[in-house]
Amino acid sequence: MITLTIVLFSMFFLSCATSGEENRSLPFIKGVYGNPGTLLDAGYSFDSLGMNAVFVRSVSLNREFYDATRQQGGRVYVEFPTLNGRNYLQDHPEAWPINEKGEQSPPADWFMGICPTDPGFREHRANQLEEILTGFDVDGIFLDYLHWHAQFETTDPILPETCFCDRCTDLFGEDLGQDIPGTLIPEKAGWILNNADNEWRNWRNSVLNGWVTDMADIVRDLKPDALLGVFYCSWYPAEHDSALYRTLGIDVAALAGLADVLSPMLFHKMKDRPAKWVGEYIQWLDELTGAGEMGTPLVWPIVQAHNNPGVVTPEEFREVMLHGSSPPSSGIMMFSDQSLLQDPAKIEVMKELYFEVIR
Repeated sequence: MITLTIVLFSMFFLSCATSGEENRSLPFIKGVYGNPGTLLDAGYSFDSLGMNAVFVRSVSLNREFYDATRQQGGRVYVEFPTLNGRNYLQDHPEAWPINEKGEQSPPADWFMGICPTDPGFREHRANQLEEILTGFDVDGIFLDYLHWHAQFETTDPILPETCFCDRCTDLFGEDLGQDIPGTLIPEKAGWILNNADNEWRNWRNSVLNGWVTDMADIVRDLKPDALLGVFYCSWYPAEHDSALYRTLGIDVAALAGLADVLSPMLFHKMKDRPAKWVGEYIQWLDELTGAGEMGTPLVWPIVQAHNNPGVVTPEEFREVMLHGSSPPSSGIMMFSDQSLLQDPAKIEVMKELYFEVIR
């Protein structure tokens, strides 16, 4: 893992450093994540709310919304649901993630992931990304659902072992330099987990990093000035038996060498954390990556305004916004537009912060 991280930093430091000076000339990014068009429908304008950016789900991006955002001086960043496979699997069951028993892994609560090595799905997502970039002059693409099949947006994570389809075990065997013993999937999975567990976890991480690299290549080719951001699970490495790396396949230090912007998902209520944890995580990320320095990624956290689980009060919302916008952060957004509309007091908090406090 350490060797992989060093290699990735050396490979991508130059590209990050080249664009770093331009990126750091941006104003402090003040945005909302989700379907911000609902704020326009409710009679608000983005500039009147102190916003200078929107982070819009790709399914909610359309010409009317895009033009309205530009007319109000806003930057447009698009969320891209990288490894969310629910819709694709309806017609392509061959891409279903397979567990160690050789069975289709069931949905993890509301989320259904996919096998990241399925070539048809990779082509599908590449085509979708190209359509966005050729159809709209966006300011950036933010990869979401960048993890192997699992559910972490809850106090009780769902962490299945995947994917042990024949394609994945064959590819892993090639990486390992040997055929995986066994005929049936449970036999191969058992051998891998008992004899090559560390190599398996490293290979799975390399698959995710390959996705980031491939998506970045498409962005650089079609929109060289656009930023590539990554939304990711904000567990510390040792939490949940090291599930961030072992199960989700995420190495934050490696992502820092691949992306222009890191957007940790600092959903404190979903993770049963106090508001101050948001600031603590930002400081940890700074220590890990040197975030904020030239040649390192920008940090734009996403914090929780959403009332689930429990209630995020306007006062609590203000606190997590302040923690999330503390250095080295140079941008912030909240989840989501609907939570603001459901509680106008949160809109007032956001306006005050965006106009008077966060600079």
